[in-house]
Amino acid sequence: MSTALIVIIVVVVVIVIALAVAARNRAAGRKREERRHIAHEHREEAQASKLKADKHAAAADEQAARARREAAEAEERSRKAEQERERAAAHDEHAEKLDPRS
Repeated sequence: MSTALIVIIVVVVVIVIALAVAARNRAAGRKREERRHIAHEHREEAQASKLKADKHAAAADEQAARARREAAEAEERSRKAEQERERAAAHDEHAEKLDPRS
């Protein structure tokens, strides 16, 4: 075998190896880019879900605050009604003392 043939074979082998490495690197780059794209989509979905959850939590907090306010108002109305009953009973008692019913 001549020296030129050996050099050509070595050069061809080196080129084939270089092409194989380049192809592997491109494939790895595509996979990496695909994973980045998927991760980006997942992050966007997570952000959207978080915003939706925050919106629901705010609505629930607002509803709870409204319910507490309405309960306090109802308690106040109940307290005033009881005071009116007591006042009516006192007036009735006073009227009974002034002019007892027979």
